[in-house]
Amino acid sequence: MAQTLAGRDQWYVVHVLSGQENKVRENILKRVKAEEMGDVIYDVLVPTERVSEIKKGKKSETTRKFFPGYLIINMHLLDENNQLVGRTWYFIRDTPGVIGFAGTKDRPIPMRQSEVESMLAQMKEREEKVKPKISFEVGESVKV
Repeated sequence: MAQTLAGRDQWYVVHVLSGQENKVRENILKRVKAEEMGDVIYDVLVPTERVSEIKKGKKSETTRKFFPGYLIINMHLLDENNQLVGRTWYFIRDTPGVIGFAGTKDRPIPMRQSEVESMLAQMKEREEKVKPKISFEVGESVKV
């Protein structure tokens, strides 16, 4: 799926059941294919990062969501008159596990392009570089 930033095709934050982000993402992607919605829904992301932790003396890497309870979706939701495209709105709203859109009750607010670019860069950086699960700041007190 393409990561489009132009025109009416914008990124939106969708609130989903916490812990169900991947399941809801898969549901949306399956429904996009089954209901031929690929012309209006382009990409569905669960922003994650790789973290390392030591358990019982063994180092392991896991993936952690950095916006738990939210999906970021690139879609065509507003027409040229800035009105909601009902087909897309109801498609997302009727997906099991979706709570709603970020914004007002009846008007989702798209992410600013600068926010999208920052988030995508952050995702790429966090995917490439593993960070410790627990981090400390210089001068912070720790108990051993």
